[in-house]
Amino acid sequence: MKNVFNFSAGPAMLPAEVMAQAQSEFVNWQNSGTSVMEVSHRGSNFIEVAKQAETDLRELLAVPDDYHVLFMHGGGRGQFAAVPLNLSRADEKSLHIVSGSWSKGAVEEAHKYNNAQVIGDVAVKDGLTYIACPDASDIDQQAAYLHFCPNETVDGVAYDWLPESGRVPLVADLSSTILSQPLDVSRYGVIYAGAQKNIGPSGLSVAIVRKDLAGKARSVTPSIFDYGLLAESDSMYNTPPTFSWYLAGLVFKWLKEQGGVEAMAAKNAEKAALLYQAIDTSEFYRNTIHPDCRSKMNVPFQLADDNLDAVFLRESEAAGLMALKGHRSVGGMRASIYNAMPVEGVKTLVAFMSEFERKYG
Repeated sequence: MKNVFNFSAGPAMLPAEVMAQAQSEFVNWQNSGTSVMEVSHRGSNFIEVAKQAETDLRELLAVPDDYHVLFMHGGGRGQFAAVPLNLSRADEKSLHIVSGSWSKGAVEEAHKYNNAQVIGDVAVKDGLTYIACPDASDIDQQAAYLHFCPNETVDGVAYDWLPESGRVPLVADLSSTILSQPLDVSRYGVIYAGAQKNIGPSGLSVAIVRKDLAGKARSVTPSIFDYGLLAESDSMYNTPPTFSWYLAGLVFKWLKEQGGVEAMAAKNAEKAALLYQAIDTSEFYRNTIHPDCRSKMNVPFQLADDNLDAVFLRESEAAGLMALKGHRSVGGMRASIYNAMPVEGVKTLVAFMSEFERKYG
C-alpha cells in the first residue's frame, strides 16, 4: 500500500501509532476476549480508562483544579446549545465574536436561548480577510458570557489574542486547535472541543468548565448537556461514547510521548510555515487571509485558474494526498494539518504543488 496523507478537516486523521494499537486491541482488549466497545462503561476496567484519559488531558493542558473536565455527547455543535443553556437565562445577553462559519453557527444557535449580540466580525485589511480584538469598552459587563472561535476550520482564519472581558466569562470553541499549542486554561470560563480533529474520532466532545459556572443549567436543559449533572456523574449520567473516549485516551498518551503540547506547537509551526511559504512564493497559488490571522491547522488556498481545481484534486489523490477539496462555501483547496499530520506529509504536498504548477502554470 502506498503512503497516504489525509488532509481531511474532520473527521481527521489519527496518529498511526494510535490506530495500530486500537487495531491490535480491537477484538481482545486487555486480554478479555472482548472489544472495548462491548464492555460496560461502569465496569472497573473502563472506569480506569476514563479516569486515566482525564488525568492525561489535565496534565497536557495544565487544567487547574477548579475546573471540571467533561466527556460529552453532541460534538462542538451540541455545545452551541449547551453553553447558553448552562450559562445564561432567556433575558440575558451573550456576546459573540464572529470570525467565520463556526462562530456564526454558535451565535445563530444562541439566539434561540438568549439575547445574543455580535461585538466583533471579520473585516478587510490590506485587501485580505482580517479580524481584530474587540475593544474592552465594547464588552458589556452585564453579559452572561463572551463566545469566540479562535480557529475557523472552514475559513482558515485564526488569532492568538484573548479579549479583555473583565468579569464576563470567556467561552472558546477550540475544536480545531485544542492540544495543538499551550494555553492558559485559567483565562477561560468554558473551553469546548469536538473530538474529531486533535482529540480522537467523532461522537465525543470535551468541555472544560470552571466549577463556579456549573450547576446553573436551566430546568429545560437536556440532562446530557447539563454541566453540573455531568460533573456529578463523572460524565456517565448515561452511556457515554465509550469507543471514542477510549481512543481519545490513546491519543492523549501519544501526545505525552511526543513531548506534549509544547512539542506539538513547534511541529505545527514548522508545517504551517512550509505550506504558507509554498503559497506565498508562487503566483499560481494564493491565500486570502491576512498573515496576522492565518490558521496553523487549516490552510485554504486557491489556484490561479479554478478550472484546474478538478485536475488538482484528481492528481493529488492519485499521489496519495487525500481530502484537499475546500469547503463548499469557500471553494478551492484546504489542507488541514492537525497534530497527527507528520511534517513529511506537508513536504510531500508542497512538492506536489510545485510539480503541478510546473505542468499547468
